[in-house]
Amino acid sequence: MPKSSNSFFVFFTIVICFSAGNIEAQTGQLPKDEVESLEEIAAQLGKKDWDFKLNPCDGNSNWSTPKRNDMPLYNNTLVCNCTFPDNLCHVESIFLRGQDLAGVLPASLAKLPFLKKIDLNRNYLSGTIPPEWASTKLEFMIISNNRLSGPIPEYIGNMSSLTVMSLETNLFNGSLPAEVGNLVNLQNLVVSANNFTGDWPVELNNLTKLIELRISSNSFAGKLPNFESWKNLQMLEIQASGFEGPIPPSISVLTSLNELRISDLKGGASEFPPLRNMTGMTKLVLRSCNIQGNVPDFIAEMTELRFLDLSFNKLEGGIANLEGLTNLEATYLTGNAFVGRIPEWLTSRDTRYVIDLSYNKFDESSEPSTCRDNLNLFRSFKAGNFVEHGKCLSMNPCSEDKYSLHINCGGGRVTIGDTTYEEDVDSAGAAKFVYWKGNWGTSSTGHFWDRIISLNDYKANNVSSIKGDESRLYMTAHLSPLSLTYFARCLANGSYTLTLHFAEIVHRDNRSFQSLGRRIFDVYIQDELKLKDFDIERVAGGVDKAWKEKFNVTVKDKTVQVRFQYAGKGTTAVPSRGSYGPLVSAISLEANFKPPPPHDSSNQKKKILIVAGAVMSSLALILMILFIAWRKRRNRKLMEQELRGLDLQTGLFTFRQIKAATSNFDAANKLGEGGFGSVYKGTLADGTIIAVKQLSSKSRQGNREFVNEIGMMSGLHHPNLVRLYGCCVERNQLLLVYEYMENNSLSHALFGPEDCRPKFDWPTRQKICVGIAKGLAYLHEESPLKMIHRDIKGTNVLLDKDLNPKISDFGLAKLHDEEKTHVTTRVAGTIGYMAPEYALWGYLTHKADLYSFGVVVLELVAGKNNMKYNPDENYVCLLDWALVLQKKGKFLELVDPRLGSNYNKEEALRMIKVALLCTNPSPALRPNMSTVVNMLEGRLDVDESNLDSSIHDDEFKFQGLRDKYDEMQVISSESQSLFHSIDTKDTDRSSSTFPSTSTSK
Repeated sequence: MPKSSNSFFVFFTIVICFSAGNIEAQTGQLPKDEVESLEEIAAQLGKKDWDFKLNPCDGNSNWSTPKRNDMPLYNNTLVCNCTFPDNLCHVESIFLRGQDLAGVLPASLAKLPFLKKIDLNRNYLSGTIPPEWASTKLEFMIISNNRLSGPIPEYIGNMSSLTVMSLETNLFNGSLPAEVGNLVNLQNLVVSANNFTGDWPVELNNLTKLIELRISSNSFAGKLPNFESWKNLQMLEIQASGFEGPIPPSISVLTSLNELRISDLKGGASEFPPLRNMTGMTKLVLRSCNIQGNVPDFIAEMTELRFLDLSFNKLEGGIANLEGLTNLEATYLTGNAFVGRIPEWLTSRDTRYVIDLSYNKFDESSEPSTCRDNLNLFRSFKAGNFVEHGKCLSMNPCSEDKYSLHINCGGGRVTIGDTTYEEDVDSAGAAKFVYWKGNWGTSSTGHFWDRIISLNDYKANNVSSIKGDESRLYMTAHLSPLSLTYFARCLANGSYTLTLHFAEIVHRDNRSFQSLGRRIFDVYIQDELKLKDFDIERVAGGVDKAWKEKFNVTVKDKTVQVRFQYAGKGTTAVPSRGSYGPLVSAISLEANFKPPPPHDSSNQKKKILIVAGAVMSSLALILMILFIAWRKRRNRKLMEQELRGLDLQTGLFTFRQIKAATSNFDAANKLGEGGFGSVYKGTLADGTIIAVKQLSSKSRQGNREFVNEIGMMSGLHHPNLVRLYGCCVERNQLLLVYEYMENNSLSHALFGPEDCRPKFDWPTRQKICVGIAKGLAYLHEESPLKMIHRDIKGTNVLLDKDLNPKISDFGLAKLHDEEKTHVTTRVAGTIGYMAPEYALWGYLTHKADLYSFGVVVLELVAGKNNMKYNPDENYVCLLDWALVLQKKGKFLELVDPRLGSNYNKEEALRMIKVALLCTNPSPALRPNMSTVVNMLEGRLDVDESNLDSSIHDDEFKFQGLRDKYDEMQVISSESQSLFHSIDTKDTDRSSSTFPSTSTSK
C-alpha cells in the first residue's frame, strides 16, 4: 500500500488496471453454476447489458469495457482466474462503477466461491448488506455512493477476510456495531457521509492493521476515539463527525501519518495536539477545532508538508517561522487571532504559493506595498472598520454613498428588468482577495481536497434550465471549499434588504448517483450566523429550482458582509470526488429608504433658508398634530418597535401596498372569513400573488398572538411551511402577508364538496404525508428556533398548485423548552387532534405534534374526518375505529374506498402503522419526527413493538377524553378556524387557499 494522502484510491486504481491488463490472456470457461450465479447477480443489480452468449473470461469488450476518457468514473470489468486445471476459470473480481444500477446488493454474490473483490461504487442501489455476504471470502467491498440504508448488520463481523471496506455516501444509520471490531484484517475503513450515531465502539481498537480511516460527516457522540491501537495509520479523516474535543494525546503514536484531517469538533478550547514525530506529514488540516495558543515550532520540521490548514481556531501570537518548508504549496491561517507583524518570509514568497491570512489581527504597518492575488489579507488587521482597513482598499476610496448592489455570482453582467447585476468572473481562487471592484469585493479561501483543481472548480455552470424571469441569474454560481465572503462598501448607513439567490445546479434529480449529493453550509451576515446547515436542495424542494433568502440588514459603518462557510458536513464524493462547499448564484442589496436627491452646491444656501423657514412655520402645527395622534397610535408604534426588534427575516409592507394589491379589499378578492377577521387575495406590483390575513377588532387573536405568529414564522424557511412575506401595522390595521396557496386546505381536499375536490390519488396522499412530516421535523429538530406547533390538523395544512403540503397557522406555536413542559395557562388546540397528556394535564412537548400528525395521517388514508366518523354507536372517532381494525388484523379496511384498488398496499400499511405509533397514549413511546420521515420513506422499518392496541384500552378511554373535550367545547367554539368557515359557507371559493388561524384557548 503506497504511503500517500489517497492511499486507498491509488491502490485500488492500480488493482483495477492490473486486473484489466491481464484479461486478454484468460481464455478458459466458467463453471455453469457460476454463469447462472452471474445471471442472478445481474437481475438483482438491475444490470441488463451483460451478454451471456459471450464468454465472461475471454476479455471481450462486453464483460471488460475499455476505459473511456469521456466517462472517467465508469468501470465495467469482470476478472477471472483461469490458472485452474482443465482450462477452468473462476470469477475473482467484479467492478461495476458509475453505472447507475438501481437494484439491490446481490445476495447471489455468495454463490461465487472464489470472489475476492466487489466494487459497486457510484450506482443507485438500495436496501442493505445481505446476510449471505457474511459467508463470502471477500477482501475488497466497495459499496460507496449509493442509497443503501438501515443499521449496519451485526453479521458483518463474520467477513473477517475484508481488507478494504468503503460505505461512504449512503444512508446507513444507527450505531456502528461492535462486531466491526472482528474485521482484524481491515486496512481501509471508510464510513463518511452517512447518518451514524452513538459512541465509537471500543472494539474497533482491534483493527490494528488500519492504514486509512475516514469517518467524516456523521453524528457520532462523545469524545474522539483513542488512537493508540492504530499505529499504522497513514491517512486519518474526522471532519464534522459529531465528536467532542480535545484531540487526545494518544494521537502522538501515529508517526506513520502522512495526511491528517480533523475539523469542526464540539467542546471547549484545547491546546495544539502533539504531532512532533510526524515528520512525513504532507497534508495537515486542523480546522475549527477550538485550538488555542501558539503554532508550535515542530511544524517547521515537517519538511514534506504541502498543505497546511489551521483555519477558524483561536491561535494567537506570531506565526512560527515556516520558511524552510519549501514544499508548502498552500497555507490557510484564516479566522484566528494572530498579532504582530506579518513575517517577511510570507509576504515575499513566490506567487506559486497560496497564503491566506484573512480574518486576523496583524499590525497594518507590516502590510506589503503591493496587493497580490495569492496572498489574502482581507480583514487581516486590527482596526475599527475591518473591511475598509488595509492598503488594497485604501487605493480605492469611496467617492459617494451607494444605496444598492447587485452581483451575478460567478457569471457575466446580466440585466433583469430595470436591475443590472454586475459581473463576477474574477473572484475564483484558493486564497483570492478581490478588492478592485470599487464598492464591493470578495474573499475566497480553501482547497478542494482529493482532486486536481483548477480555477474552474470554484465556479459552477448550469447544465439544465431554471424557469422564471430571473433564470439567467442561475446559469452560474460561485463555489468555495471553505469560506467565501462578499462585502459591500461605500454604503449610506441605514436599513437594507439583502437577498441571497440560490439554486442547486451541480447535483442532479434523477435515478443516478449524481442525485445522491448533500450540500450543507452555513451563512453569516455581519459576522452573525443566520443560516445553519443550509441545504439548497432541501429548502427549494429539488435541484434546478430558484430559492431566495431575504434578510433585513442594518448598515452602521458603511459596509455589509456575507460569508458562506463549509463546516465539514454533507457529501464530498458526488458527483465526483472533491465536490462540496457553499454555492451562491446572486446577491442583491437594496436600501429600505429613499436616497437623497443629487447634491447641488450652487443652490445650497437658498435651499437651507427655504427649508429652515418651512420647518419653523410648520413646527407648531406639527407638534399639535403629533400630540393629538400620540395616544391613538401609541399601541401600534409599540407593536412596530417590537416587530422590528425581532430581527425579522420578512418585510414590513405599507398599507398603501396592501390596499393596491387587494383592490382596496374588494369583496371579489375576499377568500373567506374566520374568527380573527377576513382573508383577501392580492397581487403585488411585481406580480407576486399573496394572501392577506386581516385581524379584525373583534378577533380574539390579540396583539401578542399577532406578534407571536410573525416572530415564529419570520425565521422559518422550508418547502413544507407556508412562507410569511411580511406584515403591516399601519392605520389601526394588523395584516399578515403570506404566499398564496391555490388548492385550499387538506381538510377541504378530503372532506369538502365532491365537485370541488382536486384529484387525490394515492401517490398524492403519500407525498402529502411525507411533506407534512418533513415540515414538522424541521420545526422540531432543524429550524434555528425549535418549536411546537400545537395545532396540527387538516385545515392548517395548505396545498399549493402542485398539491404540495405546507403547514400554516403559527399563532399558537410555542418555543420548545425541555425544562418547561407544563402549560400553566389555558390549553390551546383543536378537539380531536390534541394529545391526551396535553388536553388532560397540560403536559406539552414536541410529542404532542406527533399525536396530531398521527390523526391527520389516518384522515389521509381513510378520507374521513376523525371527529365526524362514527360508523355506529360503538365508535367515538376514526382513531377508535382504526384501533379496532388493528386488533382484527384488517388494517387495509381503513383505506379510503374511493381509491378502489389503486393504491400501494405496502405504503398504506406503513402509513397506518406510523400513524398508530404517533398516536400512542404514552408520549415516550412516540418516535421523533425525523424517525417518522425515515420510516415513511422506507429508510427505517416501523417499530411494531409499540403497536400493541391493548394499551389504548387500559390507558386511553376515548369516552373519557370526549367528556373532557365537551368541557372545553364552549371555549373553543368561539374561535373556530378560518377553514371551517370556508368549508361551510364559502364552498364556491374552494379553488383558492390562504393561511388560517385557529385560536382556541
